[in-house]
Amino acid sequence: MFCPQCGKEYSERVNFCCQCGTAFSAPASPYAHKKLTRSRTDNKIAGVCGGFANYFGLDVTLVRILWLTVAIFGGCGVLAYFIAWIVMPIEPLPQTTTATLGTALSQPVGNH
Repeated sequence: MFCPQCGKEYSERVNFCCQCGTAFSAPASPYAHKKLTRSRTDNKIAGVCGGFANYFGLDVTLVRILWLTVAIFGGCGVLAYFIAWIVMPIEPLPQTTTATLGTALSQPVGNH
């Protein structure tokens, strides 16, 4: 890593240059690029647990067990699920590229 102002080389990641005081980019949050959305693939009812599992990087089964435990013993899990179902947007469809679209269009159509 090099300082863009003075050119001092660092072997580790630093936030500021110790020679000239130039600030480097702030470390990004692991959740900065993620959006909390309902899952299209990991869904049993509405994809809420799958969305939380994707956002936090957890196993979807673990999230479902925790949510069920809160629903049974806490009583507010069912209400929270319905609120999350209403509030959370659904995950967007994956973007198709022209290369994959061209491959799909070149496939013969017919009964196999």
